[in-house]
Amino acid sequence: MTTGREFMQKTQYKYLETSAQQRGEAQPPLELPYDATQRPVELPAPTALDVGPVNLRELIEQRRTARNYVAQPLSPEELSYLLWCTQGIQEQRDSYATMRTVPSAGARHAFETYLLINNVEGLDPGVYRYLASAHQLIRMHLGEDLDRRITRACLNQEHVARSAVTFIWVAVVERMAWRYDERGYRYLHLDAGHVCQNLYLAAEVMRCGVCAIGAFDDVAFNDILELDGEELFVIYAATVGKRR
Repeated sequence: MTTGREFMQKTQYKYLETSAQQRGEAQPPLELPYDATQRPVELPAPTALDVGPVNLRELIEQRRTARNYVAQPLSPEELSYLLWCTQGIQEQRDSYATMRTVPSAGARHAFETYLLINNVEGLDPGVYRYLASAHQLIRMHLGEDLDRRITRACLNQEHVARSAVTFIWVAVVERMAWRYDERGYRYLHLDAGHVCQNLYLAAEVMRCGVCAIGAFDDVAFNDILELDGEELFVIYAATVGKRR
């Protein structure tokens, strides 16, 4: 049996064990901790960007993957809007769930959004993490030449280095598996698709292009972001930039 087939078989309900939730264990936090000594970067309110009237049918019909971007920066308002559309919190229900702009299995929302920022007005290049609970960014200190290192990890796809920003979604396994055990790995991949499609449609509103990235060196990418590759790992990425 191939690895893929075994994964699909062994994540069927008949093979699942009692989940941590069913055992009465406390659920994981809704957001990973961060260095509180760092001062977060404030983002404009998502409503600060005037997107005007939107025709959903036209957005869906016009959506295309784009890899060639012009050297025009994104505004903070545009970045804020893209983050809101992909992981923005609309409602927090105490400490057990968040309702966001994208669907997620059991409202687990088991992703953290990292950003490789190359060309955004007012932000130094580097890797940042989105703090969805406060709609802020925190700078990650991961060394130099991050654009080239991440480009190499993405199998030398040059649009990574040419993008205004590359969205990187990191899966937090415990947050999903707490409820769904091994089947949660399926839901992580399904949820990643929901998030990236929102990015495509939101970017289309501001005439930006997006290219989703599934081809990357998992070990190299996780190492750059200082992730263990098991409990925390890169599951998906996408470049964004102004279209030619």
